[in-house]
Amino acid sequence: MRHILILGGTTEGRRLAEELAELPGLRVTSSLAGRVSAPRLPPGEVRVGGFGGATGLADWLREHRVTTLVDATHPFARVISRNAAQAAAETGVRLLALRRPGWQPVPGDRWHLVDSLEQAADALPALGRRALLTTGRQGLAAFARVEGVHLVARSVEPPDPPLPADLTVLLSRGPFQLQDERAVFREHRIDVLVTKDSGGAATAPKLTVARELAVPVVIVRRPALPDGVPIVPDVAGVLGELGLGCDSVGPVGPE
Repeated sequence: MRHILILGGTTEGRRLAEELAELPGLRVTSSLAGRVSAPRLPPGEVRVGGFGGATGLADWLREHRVTTLVDATHPFARVISRNAAQAAAETGVRLLALRRPGWQPVPGDRWHLVDSLEQAADALPALGRRALLTTGRQGLAAFARVEGVHLVARSVEPPDPPLPADLTVLLSRGPFQLQDERAVFREHRIDVLVTKDSGGAATAPKLTVARELAVPVVIVRRPALPDGVPIVPDVAGVLGELGLGCDSVGPVGPE
């Protein structure tokens, strides 16, 4: 029996598990990092927590006779993607990276591209005084040194300290509708947006609102995947690579 391990935590990872669960002759396991206390569980087998680095993941692949490893983690999950590449190379297990395409600017966008959260923090004081941060709860420490800017951070769960002093936290889970994003910008008087290039439609409305209001956007570029890892842009692409094509699979948005 073919055993497919999905490194998940994204909408694409869940959607892939849903499609594979409908097919006979497959064992499907989804692995979640465990950073969210109440994750949306996909069908099939689910494990939660880390593997213990690349060596631990390689051991798990051997022990459970995994035939294909699909890295469907967030585009910024640099460490697990590196571990997946190393484990796949060590064990000979086939590896595919499922990565939604990044966002592309359109006329009216005022984008400022940076390579890290630290660079994003450095750029803020020259761009605005009230910043909406949608970069995740684990990176807020990078903004602790920002002065003269009120920070409004949105995350699924309360962030852990250390935190910036001048901070408002909005607890919310996407997808976010356009009218909701307009309300956030209006209520908190947002004049600069900071985000990662996560791609997809579910969190893109904030970019539309920033364009409507001529608000500058600081976008953190994605880290590169390890060399040689095949990349597919959607669930249908993964199924096609595995010889399990499904015409019913449509586009999905990210978390």
